[in-house]
Amino acid sequence: MNTVDAKRVLETALICSHQPIQIRDLRVLFSDALGADTIRTLLEELQLDWAQRGVELVQVATGWRFQSRPDMREFLDRLNPEKPPKYSRAVMETLAIIAYRQPVTRGDMEDVRGVTINSLVLKQLEDRGWVEAIGHRETVGRPALFATTRQFLDDLGLASLDQLPVYDTAQAQANAFARLGQDEPTPQMDMALESHEGEVVAHSDAEGNAPIFELSSPRDPAPKGDEPNEH
Repeated sequence: MNTVDAKRVLETALICSHQPIQIRDLRVLFSDALGADTIRTLLEELQLDWAQRGVELVQVATGWRFQSRPDMREFLDRLNPEKPPKYSRAVMETLAIIAYRQPVTRGDMEDVRGVTINSLVLKQLEDRGWVEAIGHRETVGRPALFATTRQFLDDLGLASLDQLPVYDTAQAQANAFARLGQDEPTPQMDMALESHEGEVVAHSDAEGNAPIFELSSPRDPAPKGDEPNEH
């Protein structure tokens, strides 16, 4: 099979798939006649072929996929006008702590945030598929250790945790998760740093791609101490 035909096969398989596909699975398309290095080269060529289009080919944690470009979101949202779910700043700050300091216990998170973390915050992140308990710390009470999932990376358009931006402080990390954007093509995702009080709105585009987090109108900061209403 020549290069042109092989690229057509890969392109068709990826466009028709609802999930990212790993290179080892893409080799099945060619009965393993093409090696992993060859498949990767063809995928990189496909990325260039689609460089000027509204859809791009990207590599995320669980494989390769086609997705709409960020600058298409304004138009695609018109096809999907439903009100997006909202995530409080408490949820996003907790997610940032887990992402940057994993594996961590609930106590670790509370030490960083300086407030009690409501169990509903962790449940919301688990239900969303962004975090999971991966074990227990061998200490009194054996508290659960939490880490992010591959779904978390996929939803942010990242291939690995190494692609998370580097910030010097926990507050900067939390602020980064308060507003996430995709101004640059993924997986080189640009995460805008902005300190702001308000609720975080998360929504996917009409193609079901990576969620974009935005801030709604500002609100009064929550007082220190227990936060029973975090959600």
